Amino acid sequence: MTTLHFSKMHGLGNDFVVINGLAQPFNLKKIPIKSLANRQTGIGFDQLLIILPSKKADFACVIFNSDGTEAEQCGNGMRCIARFIHENSLSSQKSISIETKTGITEIKIDDNDHIHVNMGLPCFEPAEIPFTADRERHLYEIPLDDGQPGFALSILSMGNPHAILQVSCIKQFPVAQWGPVISTHPLFPKGANVGFMEILNPRHILLRTYERGAGETLACGSNACAAVVSGIRNNLLENNVTVEVSLGQLSVQWEGENTPVILSGPAAQVFSGVIMV
Repeated sequence: MTTLHFSKMHGLGNDFVVINGLAQPFNLKKIPIKSLANRQTGIGFDQLLIILPSKKADFACVIFNSDGTEAEQCGNGMRCIARFIHENSLSSQKSISIETKTGITEIKIDDNDHIHVNMGLPCFEPAEIPFTADRERHLYEIPLDDGQPGFALSILSMGNPHAILQVSCIKQFPVAQWGPVISTHPLFPKGANVGFMEILNPRHILLRTYERGAGETLACGSNACAAVVSGIRNNLLENNVTVEVSLGQLSVQWEGENTPVILSGPAAQVFSGVIMV
């Protein structure tokens, strides 16, 4: 067996195990992701983040959900990766580029509570999300198999697919019931992260997120971006919005078409340890 050093980190409760693949040899196929993600018998995490070398950016990061499936992007995770890189002297730069499955992510560190992630351009083209539709719309009606009225959803990609549903009261909405139904709907060939958004005012929303491959999480950075973008596109939100989740707040800024989405928020380190794989 091989010893593997890790750090446990989180972004407003969206928690991660971070492995520095630059400093230690390991076989990715031998990492028991689902077992380690178990909160009773393992470490427990929403996503596993592995730092690797990159020929295109300062570093690369591969992302795995707690069920073992690979994810394309993770906004909260990128902030944690940036803090890990800085605190472990992998780079002294305040601006860092990270290669993920979706491309290059630029990150700027002011301090541990203010880390800014350039999440890139939102994508609305159904085939590229991917989502099955005949044309691009601001809202899509999603039919349900049981004959109940469907949901009107904003659907877009922030490097990974998202569906956003506006609700009147986020505390009372049955996220556990409808999150998995929407996330695994046949119209999403690769599944979707589902955001349930309550608008308090044009600069402040409440958000709960059901993540594909992880279930409901305490926060999701890319879903926060998708929620704000959907609200702006539907003339419900302004260009700089506070996104309130259960353990704190994120800031999302989007100036409109053909401009990147900027996600800002904290990153925390909880503990470090060693696992045997």
